Amino acid sequence: MKTLIENVVIVTMKEEDRPYRGDILIEGDVIKALSPHLTDEADERIDGDGMVAMPGLVNAHQHTPMSLLKGFSDDLKLMDWLNEKMLPAEANMTPEDIYWGAKLSMAEMIRSGTTSFADMYIHMNEIATAVAETGMRASLTRGLVFLENDGGRRMEEALDLVERWNGRADGRITTMLGPHAPYTCPPDPLRRVIKLAEEMNLPVHIHLAETKEEVMVIREKYNETPAEYLYHAGLFERLHVLLAHSVHLNRRDIGYLKGMRGGVSHNPVSNLKLGCGIAPVVDMINQGIIVGLGTDGSGSATTIDMFEEIKAATWLQKLDYGDPSVLPARQVLRMATIEGAKLLNIDHQAGTLEVGKKADLILIDMKKPHLQPIHQVESLLVYGVNGADVDTTIVNGKVLMRNRKLLTINEEELFKQVSVRAQRIVENI
Repeated sequence: MKTLIENVVIVTMKEEDRPYRGDILIEGDVIKALSPHLTDEADERIDGDGMVAMPGLVNAHQHTPMSLLKGFSDDLKLMDWLNEKMLPAEANMTPEDIYWGAKLSMAEMIRSGTTSFADMYIHMNEIATAVAETGMRASLTRGLVFLENDGGRRMEEALDLVERWNGRADGRITTMLGPHAPYTCPPDPLRRVIKLAEEMNLPVHIHLAETKEEVMVIREKYNETPAEYLYHAGLFERLHVLLAHSVHLNRRDIGYLKGMRGGVSHNPVSNLKLGCGIAPVVDMINQGIIVGLGTDGSGSATTIDMFEEIKAATWLQKLDYGDPSVLPARQVLRMATIEGAKLLNIDHQAGTLEVGKKADLILIDMKKPHLQPIHQVESLLVYGVNGADVDTTIVNGKVLMRNRKLLTINEEELFKQVSVRAQRIVENI
């Protein structure tokens, strides 16, 4: 199967490239050619006039089934939000609820230009099934909490996920191990997970320093900051690590992360909405730490439109530093694409548009009042575009959305399912 996208403005996100008008040839699941003009025969031709083609966005931190809880617990302090609303509601979720909630998130992500995401939750087989069906690319992790004895059930489920799904769905699914956070993982089980990840050559996905409360708890227990705690446990020695949030880091903490494999998922909308704080993104980048972007779950962020995260990320750093030149448009676009791909350990496949990489890309319709005139394409992508401007989403060479219509998800059935299930889940909470 050959697909030719013609006469489109191409934003490759390669370091040395700048936007140019041309054609993109997709053969099978990979990009075969990019050129100002191609004459190849193709099974399908897509008219790119008035469109911008760019790599699909990479959401580096998600909890997809929490889509069922969006708008249910807004305007609460984080611990009230968690203990009074989120945890009781999540306790009511069945595996089937998890499947439909995950699929709802995937529908929103495909519609708003996200092609790859990292997920941490429970009942991961159901989420993996949804990924396989929808055609997205994902790194999946079973969250591991060690605050009570569960007889090893969580770890068994984590290993089952790896055995059953790593490399499956035409290679679109990869897996990590997921110790939930420093405050839910005491030293001994945390070190066991680290040792296991090293033996199995698996990356690790973990929350870090999302709140001031977490910093206080770890300081009281271990006389260390959360970053120091993970460093001394050996997490950063040999593993590829995806750290979610990393809001409350001091300069010494950033020093512990310097040189690590992997990096940080910055989730500005969720952090803003829960009043968690502003992550020291520029400081981390200046120390060579890879920083990508994520949404967190829509139970906290509500929206999982990555273009909202792009805007929030750059605005927050400009405000925090009092300097409009920090985190400029091109840099934050790279955070949402190739830097996120590095965090998911898929940058050899995705994150840029170049020959030989997987055909994960989106077409953005620029023929709209808020996107005209076009002086600087990358600036408009950052400061003007929103998810509703995405016209076409392609993953692994397969079109998942064309002309704003989802092709792998039945939205009517999806909405029926989530409406009934969401009502039941939150009843009497």
